[in-house]
Amino acid sequence: MWMPDIIAIKRDGGELNSEELQYIISGITSGEISREQIGAWLMAVYNNDMVLQEKTEFTRLMRDSGEVLNWPNDSHLYVDKHSTGGVGDKMSLALAPALAACGLKVPMIAGRSLAHTGGTIDKLEAIPGFNTDGGKEDIHRVVNSVGCCIFAQSQRITPADGVLYSIRDVTATVPSVPLITASIISKKSAEGIANLILDIKVGRAAFMEEVADARILARSMIEVGKGLGMNVRVLLTSMDVPIGSHVGNSHEIIEILDILEGGGSWDTVSLIAIQGAHLLQMSGIVDSVEQGQIKILESISTGAAAATFRRMCAAQGVSQVVLEDIRSHLDIAPNSFTLHSAIDGWVEYIDALELAKVASELGAGRSSAEEEVDHGVGVTIHAEVGKRVAEGELVLSLDHREEELSEEMMQRLETCLSISESSVGIVERLIEVIE
Repeated sequence: MWMPDIIAIKRDGGELNSEELQYIISGITSGEISREQIGAWLMAVYNNDMVLQEKTEFTRLMRDSGEVLNWPNDSHLYVDKHSTGGVGDKMSLALAPALAACGLKVPMIAGRSLAHTGGTIDKLEAIPGFNTDGGKEDIHRVVNSVGCCIFAQSQRITPADGVLYSIRDVTATVPSVPLITASIISKKSAEGIANLILDIKVGRAAFMEEVADARILARSMIEVGKGLGMNVRVLLTSMDVPIGSHVGNSHEIIEILDILEGGGSWDTVSLIAIQGAHLLQMSGIVDSVEQGQIKILESISTGAAAATFRRMCAAQGVSQVVLEDIRSHLDIAPNSFTLHSAIDGWVEYIDALELAKVASELGAGRSSAEEEVDHGVGVTIHAEVGKRVAEGELVLSLDHREEELSEEMMQRLETCLSISESSVGIVERLIEVIE
């Protein structure tokens, strides 16, 4: 085979067979296919899509390019959740231990972010000593002893995806439905799970801005997941205002600790409960989603989820000294910019996208894979959307390391906040369930 011929087939709208797709995956992982040729092929896929059989086979081959986990008993109990990412999206950090406390097994493989704020792995690495680097043996060890783990994707698991994603990022082909589908489903299938919840964010601060586009992606992932033996359900959730009370890596760990201790933002807790409830119902632990929500909330209120979280941290390298008081070991940037309400009223809107952009520019996120995030930069939302505030009341604070924020940046932050003289409803996150 010759890569230019394969590129031409897809360029002209043709379908690739299993042997041609295998040639691509093998050449990607071995380095025999140049990045220029891979980029050309990705653009051809972006322009001409893939049929279901093609997508499913491509995803299977992506999965099989690295280690694949196998679980000997009760395979229906092995589950995971994936989100397309959002501002303040921290649910996985509490969801995995809550599910484990309810009797499920969660071998979660997560990522660092190339977005405005850090991904799940960036957040966990804000906890000193938390080791996210692990292969098949590490995942088995922690899941078998704790019930859940959260490790980073590595060259050992779906290595072809790592190469493809880095090239997609610089060739403007990230938004391709078949490429998104293959990237996410191959990693989740490699975990050996039976049931998967996908949280697709929709809105101004989301990857998908329109519900119609999100439905197309949802259907693609459900169908390909089914072809690889997974039961996939999709939640479409709103992403216009930040989730919960904290944004940023160390900051989001603080919110998760608050939640596991029985407090925290109901906005975040409700999303944890609904995601977990669907997985409990899909796995046969409960008969209904409503029962599942109760069970997840009970795992939090009884302290079972918190205890599981601490065991996971210990199993992944966190010392007892840190575990005794995680908050005191988190890095929080020393300087703070605050926003206060100019009137008596209700918090009407907090612009998640602009807020996240500012935080990212100050170090909370990264624009390339090589950049390090600053775990200490982040935002605390003292009054969430829908809350009544008095004139002069603190609404939002941003922790940073600058000697002084620029006038332009302060103005951008001020425009993020809108206060209404009339009462405002609480944000409804769940838009639709697709299965």
